[in-house]
This record gives sequence, structure tokens and C-alpha cells, in this order.
Amino acid sequence: MGRPRTNDEAVRERLVECATEMLATRPRESVSVRAVAAAAGASTTAVYSLFGGKDGLIGAVRARAVTGLFQDLSAVRASADPLVDLYALAVAYRRWGCGHRHLYTVLFGGVQAFDPSGEVGAGDPVRPLLAAIDRALTASVLAGDATAIALSVWGALHGLVTLELAGALDAATADAAFHSSVHATLRGWATPEVFRDLRRADIARQETRADGA
Repeated sequence: MGRPRTNDEAVRERLVECATEMLATRPRESVSVRAVAAAAGASTTAVYSLFGGKDGLIGAVRARAVTGLFQDLSAVRASADPLVDLYALAVAYRRWGCGHRHLYTVLFGGVQAFDPSGEVGAGDPVRPLLAAIDRALTASVLAGDATAIALSVWGALHGLVTLELAGALDAATADAAFHSSVHATLRGWATPEVFRDLRRADIARQETRADGA
């Protein structure tokens, strides 16, 4: 009978989870192989056997974060209205960020150097968002430089999610801020005709809420 495997998938999962939490809550240089192994109840040998070392473990954490966000955004189906799609993608981005606090922090807190101005490829976690922006530009719904729009939308989303994760906003305020900020950001890049339609719809919503108050 062969020797039982000790560095199995369960050990790998514990190591990734512990490394994720440490990378999200501690300076990267303080996250050692020994510290992660101890937190996971594993040996340092397991880290080298499963990941090849600290860099490989950090790479596994980054890959999980990139894959998770990409999959959630990719699950948003494209419609005939690029603006509806962009808002739905923003909702999915917020949901993933708030539901995966440590992965989000790791992804956009230093381990992953994401640059929306870089070449769009399979490794870009927000590629679906960039694709929706391209569709909106092609349909003359938005006007401007695709990179500038991407940075603007991503900056708004990142700021909102970061504030929410930090507990700076209560649930009601976070919801209201998210809705108004995303719509305002998209309006700011809209073509004149679309802007007027969006602004009229926004005013109508405000009046409806005021009447119901």
C-alpha cells in the first residue's frame, strides 16, 4: 500500500485561504512561508511541494482573485442596451467585491498590479466591463476614449466598494451612493442625445421618490 497523500487538495485550499487573509491584512513582506504554513496547520514543505514557494503561493491567490471577478462579470449577459449592461456589470463588481473581501483587497491592494490601460487579454479581471464600454462606443451611446472611460468607471466602483468594505457607509447609504454615482459616471460619458434622455429619466425617478415620501 502506498503512503497516504498529506499535501492534498484540502491542504492546498487551507494554504490559499490563509495566504489570502494574511496578504489582505498584513504587509506583504511579513507574509512568510512559515507563517502561512503554521496558520494553515501544514508544513513549510507543503508550500514548496504544492506551489514551489512563496511566489507560487501568492500567484495562486492572485489567480483565484482574477478568476473569481472575471467569472462573475462574465456571467452578466449582454443585452441590446450597453448602458444597462454597464450598470449590471457594476452591480456584479460590487457584489463580488463585498462578498470576497480579502480577495478584493489582495487583487487591488498591491499583489495584482491591474492597469485598465494595458492590453486587454484573458488575464484581465474586468475584461467584460471593457468589452461593454467598446459596445457602447460603437453604438454611439458613450463618447470618448475607451481607456479614459474605463479608468473613470473603475475608479468610481473601486472607491465605492473600498468605502463599503471599510465600514465607512451603512447599507442604505452605500446603496444610494452606488446607484447615484454609477449613473452619474455613465451620464458624464454619454453622447449629448443620450445624456438628455438619461437626465430626464433621472429627474423623473427623483420626482417619483419625492411624491412617495
